[in-house]
Amino acid sequence: MIYPKTLPAAHKRLLIKVIDTFSQDSRIVGIGAAGSFSSNSMDKFSDLDLIIAIEQHSFDTVMEERFKLIDKVDGKIAAFTGEHVGEPRLIIALYQPDLVHVDFKFVSLPDATKRVDDVKVLWERDRQLTNVFRQTNHEYPQPDIQWIEDRFWIWVHYCATKIARGEFFEATEFLSFLRTTVLSPLALQQHGLTPSGVRTIERRLPEFATLLRETIATPDREALIPALQKCISLYLELRNKEQVLVNTSAEEQVLAYFKQELIS
Repeated sequence: MIYPKTLPAAHKRLLIKVIDTFSQDSRIVGIGAAGSFSSNSMDKFSDLDLIIAIEQHSFDTVMEERFKLIDKVDGKIAAFTGEHVGEPRLIIALYQPDLVHVDFKFVSLPDATKRVDDVKVLWERDRQLTNVFRQTNHEYPQPDIQWIEDRFWIWVHYCATKIARGEFFEATEFLSFLRTTVLSPLALQQHGLTPSGVRTIERRLPEFATLLRETIATPDREALIPALQKCISLYLELRNKEQVLVNTSAEEQVLAYFKQELIS
């Protein structure tokens, strides 16, 4: 395995421990690395995103023993499962002495075909992981402008009601949802970039990130109203670049509601 040039020394030391430990378990048939490892864009703050491929008939057993496997890697200080991100197969762990964050995603070997990154094979038995990867291409989920349009004006109405009612923290959180789910993914997609929410948007789309700053608000009415207005204007600019069936009635009525309840 040729490691990426950007791999920090601390991460490499831990990665070698993981490979040495997991490769001793005959039920594990391959280990891959995704994320910034696969794109050669790591720094000392990066996570290690690891795919642990398991023999299909042993998957349930390994899932029950995942923490025992992770505990065998020297230095673990904390770990928990990934239900909060909708991925129960995931274990998120932290290792000393350098406090390296590791995401261990345990998958049955046939399920390794489903991946969002160009996963790099770190170790495998009999090229099993490589052969599985050859069956499909990686594909990052793309935002669907029609799916967004069918929901956007209801989302705007929801946020407007929270501001009008005085639920300012709720409205503040919802603006974050719009940035992460709608605005940033669409902007990144339109520039041919991976639409991964707001991650590293400061570096990837600095001009758009400057505009996005105007959607950030403190939890008070005077700040939230213009921030929501900016979300709307940015969305309309992004939407105009796409082919989409516009919900004109919803748009007009929600904008009228916004003006009546928050502007007048």
